[in-house]
Amino acid sequence: MGMNRRDFLKVSAAGSGGLLLSLNLAGCSGINKGYQEASVSWRPDAWLEITLEGEIFFTLARVEMGQGTYTGLTTLIAEELEVEPAAIQPRFAPVANEYRNPLFKLQLTGGSTSLATSWRPLRVAGASAKALLVKAAARVWQVPAEGCRVQEGRVLHPNGRDSLAYGQLVELAAAESLADEPALKSPDQWRYIGKGRGRLDTRAKVTGAAEYGIDVELPDMVYSVVTRPPRYGATVADFDAGEALAMSGVIDVFAIERGVAVVADKYWRARKALEKVTVQWDNAEALAVSSDSVMDFYRHAAEEDEGAKERDDGDISQALAAADQVIEASYEQPYLAHATLEPMNATAVYRDGRMEVWAPTQAPDLGRIAAARVTDLSPDEVTVHTTFLGGGFGRRLTQDFIEEAAAVAYRVRKPVKLIWSREDDTRHDLYRPAMLHRLKASVSGGQLTGWHHQIVGPQIMDWYVRNAAPAQYPWAPKALYGTLARVGVAAEGVLTPKDVSAIEGAVDYPYQVDSVEVRHTHADPGVPVTWWRSVGHSHNGFAVETFMDELAHQLGKDPYQFRRELLQHEPRHLAVLERAAQLGNWFEPLAEGRGRGIALHRSFGTYVAQVVEASIEAGEIRVHRVACAVDCGQVVNPDIVRDQVESGVIFGITAALYGKITFEDGAVQESNFHDYPLLRAHQRPEVVVDIVESAAAPTGIGEPGVPPVIPALGNALFALTGERQRHLPLAARSA
Repeated sequence: MGMNRRDFLKVSAAGSGGLLLSLNLAGCSGINKGYQEASVSWRPDAWLEITLEGEIFFTLARVEMGQGTYTGLTTLIAEELEVEPAAIQPRFAPVANEYRNPLFKLQLTGGSTSLATSWRPLRVAGASAKALLVKAAARVWQVPAEGCRVQEGRVLHPNGRDSLAYGQLVELAAAESLADEPALKSPDQWRYIGKGRGRLDTRAKVTGAAEYGIDVELPDMVYSVVTRPPRYGATVADFDAGEALAMSGVIDVFAIERGVAVVADKYWRARKALEKVTVQWDNAEALAVSSDSVMDFYRHAAEEDEGAKERDDGDISQALAAADQVIEASYEQPYLAHATLEPMNATAVYRDGRMEVWAPTQAPDLGRIAAARVTDLSPDEVTVHTTFLGGGFGRRLTQDFIEEAAAVAYRVRKPVKLIWSREDDTRHDLYRPAMLHRLKASVSGGQLTGWHHQIVGPQIMDWYVRNAAPAQYPWAPKALYGTLARVGVAAEGVLTPKDVSAIEGAVDYPYQVDSVEVRHTHADPGVPVTWWRSVGHSHNGFAVETFMDELAHQLGKDPYQFRRELLQHEPRHLAVLERAAQLGNWFEPLAEGRGRGIALHRSFGTYVAQVVEASIEAGEIRVHRVACAVDCGQVVNPDIVRDQVESGVIFGITAALYGKITFEDGAVQESNFHDYPLLRAHQRPEVVVDIVESAAAPTGIGEPGVPPVIPALGNALFALTGERQRHLPLAARSA
């Protein structure tokens, strides 16, 4: 049955109305759904919009910082909507409850949770929109909906000849409803999920069309830079800006909470003027630690307090007392910076009692709270526009850069772009914590019978709760922010999530040992810390897998076989271990002057095993090859999985070889890439990634490549030199 345009318009007019979408999509009440007359488009849910012209817009609730959400999450919608992923135009979500991460109850991108939390909701959204479009077309044709098919953005008539484009059906679809959640496509029907395809943001990035925070330009925009105290916790006692204010283009110089801000018509003028500002700092509350004093503090804390018991299997005291041999080791790891290639920045403008902020932030709703805190605005009076992020790694969960931009914009009443220099970024980061690990193992009859792990250091969630509490209760006046924060910290593990940042990757020790005890001694020397790519797994992975390697060698066992024997009850761990050993040529002879090491770790639900081949050449450590086996459940885009594992390997090797932030009298000594270097292109090893096929739900992939590569490299160096390194970064020591 055919249909002319006049007939279609008559049916459309008769069927126009609001959409009654009977789906359990949590938190969609605030989204204006249905047919939008002003924008001639249809929004069936919080994520999708289809226009009369057939354009499809997808609201991306997780930021894109290189990890592939822009492509991966769009693919989920495209699969069920039966269109090419490239036919969908993603756009970053505004701040709204609908877009909160269900695991954190905040609009937050982190913890390698983007795909895992979106896997079902986005497919349901795409399938629901498709079902409503099919129902609308079936009503036009007066045929059963079951006889219609969908192909490349068109609903096909059962006769196989006629079809209607999605754009032609948006008004009618808005009048339809679904009694039940639609069935999702089965894996054998997938056209895009699980297939290797390019990234949707590649062209925009290589042509410069992608807008990062640092690219934002507004009419009449001015620039700001800030001088901050060398020692964390110091405040401005006084400053002299006379010479700076006399310089060309300088607009204002004034104190803000974290230092002194300079505002000028050009960035470089602001930066040069800052050199002429003399500041007297009040160091009464300033940090006075050194890197050595931090470790001394940890060692003392470990002796004074054995720590809270976080895991207790069997009887570790009995196992140690009855052992033929007790093996002990301690491991130390330094503070680490995030070193995102795009330094911290934000652009803000205050006008007519409202503020708009453009920022590369991992948590836009926390950005609203940050801007409100330093102005007289409420969070509802702040609009945050999220841009592409030039790296996050956890650093952009902290909103200090938005606070500073908001404070400056609120004073100067002009659009302001605030930019941190690389030196600012390195010396005023919030760091990956330095940590101390003390381990003991009991051995009887040549078998591992007990495992004791004491972790000493701070926990990150204290900061999170203090800063996130207001976002959890947006109705609360700012006067209650402090109270909410104090209550949140006091109720950690009861009213707020338990902080596992210090113990993750240790409490889930996977090896089959009769007695396992893990303790955490909370010791906080006051250095500001936050999440760093793979968080607690980064330091616990090193301690656990290095000690496992030590035990294997002391017991005269092959490190791979030693692990394999203790993982017979863990099939997914065992599978990646065996595949990595095979891929890494574990039992084949090595070239002279090379060592090989192995490590295994599960983080963010993903299992990764790696074999590293390394040497020492001209006094430097050289990593030649890294073989990786990864099980991250169902894979949406294998190319992105490989990209993320490879990037995690590079990130981890960088930390293993160069990562170290040092303190002297409370001040950070490193400043730029000359003394806090990254792995260079010519140093990049061959990285081979083998993905385990799995029907399990997707898990995280942005971070799990980091933890095992650090101990695997250290284990390779031990195999090469016979000298065990228990402190990071690793040093080039010949045999």
